[in-house]
Amino acid sequence: MTAAVFFGCAFVAFGPALALYIFTIATEPLRIIFLIIGAFFWLVSLLLSSFIWFMAATLTDNKDEPRQRDLLIFGVLISVLIQEVFRFAYYKLLKKSSEGLKSINPVSGLGFGIMSGVFSFVNTLSDSLGPGTVGIHGDPPQFFLNSAFMTLVIILLHMFWGIVFFDGCEKKKWYTLLVVLLTHLLVSALTFISPYSGLNLVLAYIILVLTGIWAFFVSGGSCRSLKLCLLCQDKDSLLFNQRSR
Repeated sequence: MTAAVFFGCAFVAFGPALALYIFTIATEPLRIIFLIIGAFFWLVSLLLSSFIWFMAATLTDNKDEPRQRDLLIFGVLISVLIQEVFRFAYYKLLKKSSEGLKSINPVSGLGFGIMSGVFSFVNTLSDSLGPGTVGIHGDPPQFFLNSAFMTLVIILLHMFWGIVFFDGCEKKKWYTLLVVLLTHLLVSALTFISPYSGLNLVLAYIILVLTGIWAFFVSGGSCRSLKLCLLCQDKDSLLFNQRSR
């Protein structure tokens, strides 16, 4: 049962990202490079935010529960801010590349998302192998599944945030960057809600759908192109449009 939970949750959390990598990135060496660079930028942001949190925790040196919770909230706030700063720095790097930003920014966002998902879920996933059993004291046993779906949301949101963020930078719509920052903070704050309630997942998926629709139209999508895609029609035109970006 534990192995089934492990592989099932891993498939839920990372399956769509793996499919995106196989079908849209793996065949293009340049996209693989930008994916790795995006993951590296996220790792550096994590290192910097972890250092700041560690310094804050060392200076306060308080073991009571309210102070520890305040430090945790502070760490999340700092982490989100630094991630968005590094996203902007990555935009500046991509701006100098010869490849069009519209074809690369989803890749960079996916790099951010995959690395974020790995670090946020790998420890939880390893705990699913035991020796403990979730729900043995009457608690709902869906903790690992809820965590997997939340990880999936984070991965996909990073990809959508990358598209919207880069478009805002290109068109100098600075309010777009603020919206990305605020939604990132909101989704991160939802992780403080007990995963047993399911409310965090509902709100997170609402944000995911709205951000995905926004990213779709920002990247040049339309109701007509969506209809053609869903009906599997005019494939050559769709592929040509994707390459031309």
